[in-house]
Parts: sequence; structure tokens; C-alpha cells
Amino acid sequence: MGVKIVTIGGGSSYTPELVEGFLKRYDQLPVDELWLVDIEEGKHKLDIVSELARRMIKKAGVPMKLYTTLDRREALPGADFVTTQMRVGLLDARIKDERIPLSHGILGQETNGAGGLFKGLRTIPVILDICKDIHELCPDAWLINFTNPAGMVTEAIQRYGAHKKAIGLCNVPIGMHTSIAKMLDRPIEDVRVNFGGLNHMVYATQVFVDGKERTKDVIEKWGTMTMNNITGTSWYRGFVRELGVLPSPYHRYYYMAKENLEEAIEKYKKNGTRAETVKKVEADLFELYKDPNLDIKPDLLSKRGGALYSDAACNLICSIYTDKRDIQVVNTCNRGVMREFEYDEVVEISCMITKAGPVPIEVGKLPKAAIGLVQQIKSFEVAAIEAAVSGSYDKALLALMINPMVSSQKYGTIVLDELLDAHRKYLPQFKAYYEQKDAERAAEAAKAAEEAKAEA
Repeated sequence: MGVKIVTIGGGSSYTPELVEGFLKRYDQLPVDELWLVDIEEGKHKLDIVSELARRMIKKAGVPMKLYTTLDRREALPGADFVTTQMRVGLLDARIKDERIPLSHGILGQETNGAGGLFKGLRTIPVILDICKDIHELCPDAWLINFTNPAGMVTEAIQRYGAHKKAIGLCNVPIGMHTSIAKMLDRPIEDVRVNFGGLNHMVYATQVFVDGKERTKDVIEKWGTMTMNNITGTSWYRGFVRELGVLPSPYHRYYYMAKENLEEAIEKYKKNGTRAETVKKVEADLFELYKDPNLDIKPDLLSKRGGALYSDAACNLICSIYTDKRDIQVVNTCNRGVMREFEYDEVVEISCMITKAGPVPIEVGKLPKAAIGLVQQIKSFEVAAIEAAVSGSYDKALLALMINPMVSSQKYGTIVLDELLDAHRKYLPQFKAYYEQKDAERAAEAAKAAEEAKAEA
């Protein structure tokens, strides 16, 4: 029998890459039904993307049936895999996540710091609702999440989700693996890289070629590795040598905090935020997607920072379906493999992928110089999840103050208040906070009116 896959957030600009990934693996992963699900706000994008997907399927000549819907409960029954690639509040919400902190001299970024907190606050309640529907309508399905912040979302699912067969994905380890293989002038399949840590806080701990460890060689060569959304400032080799593991591009937000903040503020003042750049790229992509003659994934998609997420998802799904037992890097429960974390905490780690899911493997111990930072970020994730579930202002403030990218009680509080106001539509769990604020504002307005009346 064929495989049924449901993609929530099907109107995403990444969907053509997802479709391409399923098509090129069709002999191993016979997808019979692919459902693209979105919401009313994303319907116009869903319509455009689904037509391109149909042209791609027709060109491939495979018997894959494509369905679209705005009702996920219509799509979910009988699903074998569910993928999530959502952006609650769309790109306009991300623009606010970046602009508001930057206006106060604090770095705003999609998955880190204040921006990452608010993306989590908007996303986690929605993901947990999706988990309820999956548990009811397709309880045997695997949930493959590459909605950011992927680590925080996967942790929330494991702590509070009704459906716990969930795996998180990120494209950062793929990019690092590719760079390491290129550095060693070897095909990527000849190079094994072990990863351990957290999402966007992962380290390459070991590198092997032909069974021989080459970690020290790579550390000596590790220099400028860039991503579309992160500055290309190179690492000092002495620092990486003493650290003993390879930092990811996202570590620049912590180890090069001042440089990144200065660059982001300069861009914010001159050309706008990364989110605004992405919005322009996405607009160009959808203009391409409208072309009735286009029946392949366009090269422009590689300009998006999340390129390769979708292909990674296809690869993971294929390995689970075929019980391939290959090694992939995913976000899953630690199971005691990394002693720096609790047994059930979600980590980003190299795993053997089986039909029963990911099995973490030994990846080497993180150095003491890195442990403090990763544990600080894990505490931030946990506090953020508690805030997302409870709607507590104080828990959200705690999360913000824990994060090293904020480091200011005064401006952190200002940013928290402004972001809460900016995202009110997407944060119903903070109803009590908003009611209190409304009452305080009404009282202040009434007082001001009384004072004005008395003066008159």
C-alpha cells in the first residue's frame, strides 16, 4: 500500500522542495496521497504552490494524488506521516520579532533571543492543538516538525503534547556536514560527523573518514562557514582549537554577540531586517511559481535560509519507512546519551533512524567550556514553553531574562511589553494579561479625562 503524507503549512514557499524530495525517492517511498493543508490567510499561496506541485508530479509521471484543504481534520485520518512547516502570523510577525528588539538595541532573530521567544509563544499552542488531532485521527503517524524554533517546539510536544511520536529537524547540521566534507576534499558519504547539543546550539563533536578520526584536522581548518541568514565572520582558530568541538553558524549570535548586533542594527537602519529581505525573496518565488510552464523547483529557493529543510524531512521519512538504520541528525529525546542533559530532554543529536524512530548514538562529551551555554539555552527553552502553555507574563519575562542575547532587565521588559502588544492577535493564552492592561489603560484614560475636566 502507498504512503499518506499530510503537510500542515502546505502553502509554504518550501513546499516545492518537499514535493521534489518525495518524487526523487518514489521508488523507496511510494507516496500515494499528499495533502497540503493551510489556513484561510494562506489560501492564495496554497493555490499557487499546489498547482506547481501538480505540474511537478505530472512531469515525474508517478501516481501520486495531491489534495488541498483548509481543514486539517479532513486531511489527517489515515496519515502515515504529518509534517509541519508553519509560520503563525506569517512573515509580518517575524518582521515585528526582529524590528522591535533592534529598536531598543537588542538583537531580534527568528529563533534566538526575544524573536525566538515570541515565535515559540505563537507556535507552541497551535502545535499542541495539532497533536491532539493527530492523536485522535491518525495515532500511528509520525509527526516530523521543521517549524522553528524546532528544538523548543519538539521539547513542548514531549512535555505537553497528546501525540509524542514527534521528531524535530534542522538544516544546520546538513550544511556543516557538507562544509566539512568539502574541506577534506571527500564525498559527503565518506565523511561521518557526529553532532550533539541543541537546535541552533549544536556542535560537531567528532569527524571520521575511513574509520579514522579527523576532528583535530578539521578544527585546524574551520573558518568561514556562512548561511544565508548569518554573517560570515570567521572563527579564530585558537578559540576553536581550545573549545575542542566545531561551533555551528548560529553560535556567532553568542560568541560574536557584539559584532552580530552591530551588523543587524546597521542593516535595520539602512535596508531593513532579514525578515524583510525574506519577504521580498518569497514574493519573487511566488511570482515564479505562478508560471504555468514551471514544473521544477526554481534555483531561487536556495536563497531562503531554510533551504534543505524539506529534503531533510523527505530523507528522514524515507529512512523510517524503509527501516534504513542510517545516521541522521534530529531533535529527539536524549535517552541519557548526552549526560549534559536530563534523560527526557530534547536534544539535537546524531541518531540511527529505524522504523521505530530515532535512536541516539554516542557522540562524545561536550567540553566544559560549552556546557554552561547549552544548559542556559535549554533553561530558556523550558521557561519559554511554560510561558507559552500558561500565558504567564512573569514566565515569559523569566525566559527573556535567561537568554544571553537580551541581558537587560530594563530593555528586556520594554521589548516584552511591546512584542506582547504587537502579537496580541496570535497570543490568546495571554488573555488575563491583556485584560489587566486594558483595565489599567482605561483607568488612566478616565483619570486623565477627570483631570482635564477639573482644569477646565
